[in-house]
Amino acid sequence: MSCIFCKIANGEIPSATLYEDADFRVILDLGPASKGHALILPKEHYDNLYEIPEELAAKAMKVAKKVVTAMTKVLECDGYNLVQNNGEAAGQTVFHFHMHLIPRYQGDGVGLNWKPGKLEDETRDEILAEIKKYL
Repeated sequence: MSCIFCKIANGEIPSATLYEDADFRVILDLGPASKGHALILPKEHYDNLYEIPEELAAKAMKVAKKVVTAMTKVLECDGYNLVQNNGEAAGQTVFHFHMHLIPRYQGDGVGLNWKPGKLEDETRDEILAEIKKYL
């Protein structure tokens, strides 16, 4: 397998590991958005959220909580963003499920904001009618 995140998660490539268990490795990102930016990597390969088993996706959130709680104490940051991109259009560049843990500091300039739009009645009704087919 040529997946770089598989190699890192399984210890084939050295990394600054913050946490590891049987399913995940959490590492410091080599291209951090802010001081302490980390990645949660499953040891098994899944391209994205659509492929990862539900139990493992749930465990990823538990790992995120554990690491973010500890890192907030270590870094004394003011907040955290948890970011998980799926697909190129959403900003995914490595097609191995991963979650970004991005510490936030007042005035840090990290650009994760968007201009809020307005939920139109027609759009709301269309989505509500169609989603029931899939849930």
